[in-house]
Amino acid sequence: MMKTVRGDLLKLALNGVFDVIIHGCNCQCAMGAGIAKAIKSTFPEAYDADCQTARADKNKLGKISFATVERSGHELTIVNGYTQFHWQGTGVLADYAAIRSVMAEVKSQFAGKRIGYPKIGAGLAKGDWTIVSKIIDEELTGEDHTLVEYLV
Repeated sequence: MMKTVRGDLLKLALNGVFDVIIHGCNCQCAMGAGIAKAIKSTFPEAYDADCQTARADKNKLGKISFATVERSGHELTIVNGYTQFHWQGTGVLADYAAIRSVMAEVKSQFAGKRIGYPKIGAGLAKGDWTIVSKIIDEELTGEDHTLVEYLV
């Protein structure tokens, strides 16, 4: 069952609260806005992992890239989940099937880890958080996973 805390996902991760953090990415290797931009700045290794994938490849939807880093003696994995094809356009950009696939892959590769994430797909990607949260709960059943609602 999804836990919810209020705070800053990146600060919590840097303080050792999570072993894995996930964020939604587009398939353009941009990471130019929202939490992706903050991740790019704080964890350039995650952006490097994104850049190792093919730019503008629709086949990335539902897949992940990731980087494992050490900060302050704590190992942390940052997962780039390809949950939308592009950042431009009108309407919902989040791909719910891709979100489901990303979460299934996270469970497959990172079971037993403490997992944190923002409202993936529900911000700039304009997805419906009610739908996304249900997908995350279904796919991460049995895992220690936490939504971090950002506090300004």
